[in-house]
Amino acid sequence: MPHTPSRHLAEGPRVGIRHFAYADGAEFTARARESKDLHHPWLFPPDSVQAYEAYAGRLIEDRTKAGFLVCEKEPDGASRDTPGGGAIAGFVNINNIVEGGFRSGALGYGAFAHAAGRGLMREGLGLVVRYAFGPMRLHRLEINVQPGNAASIALARACGFHLEGFSPRMLYIDGAWRDHQRWAITAETVTSG
Repeated sequence: MPHTPSRHLAEGPRVGIRHFAYADGAEFTARARESKDLHHPWLFPPDSVQAYEAYAGRLIEDRTKAGFLVCEKEPDGASRDTPGGGAIAGFVNINNIVEGGFRSGALGYGAFAHAAGRGLMREGLGLVVRYAFGPMRLHRLEINVQPGNAASIALARACGFHLEGFSPRMLYIDGAWRDHQRWAITAETVTSG
């Protein structure tokens, strides 16, 4: 069977990561609508094509942001008629990218309901971290998580992030200023361990 080149930037055993594309709007927003109960009150991804286009546009065009879709890999020989092959399991965004001596970014992420609890986001977040410290040449990544978001904290911990601090009333989410824990990882941590 001939090998088909991957559209993924990086691949693991079950998922690959690729950049957002405008063509992903219909699937992304359908998955966001299916996942409202999973995401509330922590996360509010775009659930209409118009909102997705604005959101994806910022990730595609703004150099201080990078968006990655975590996509399930199709079994050998199977094909799927989407830009990246497999179903979108979730997303990981690097925001506030600073270059120069700082070389850092702040991560935000979310799994979609059909993929939750299957380990796909752990694999996908690991791929994004390695991509950020490799081709993107970043040195430090941070994740800011509301203290009650146990699933997000468990994912950060599982991917090697370490708790660094607490930021009271850090972000305005769902109508109020919310406290956050600050988790971080550096390139040395990933390459040494």
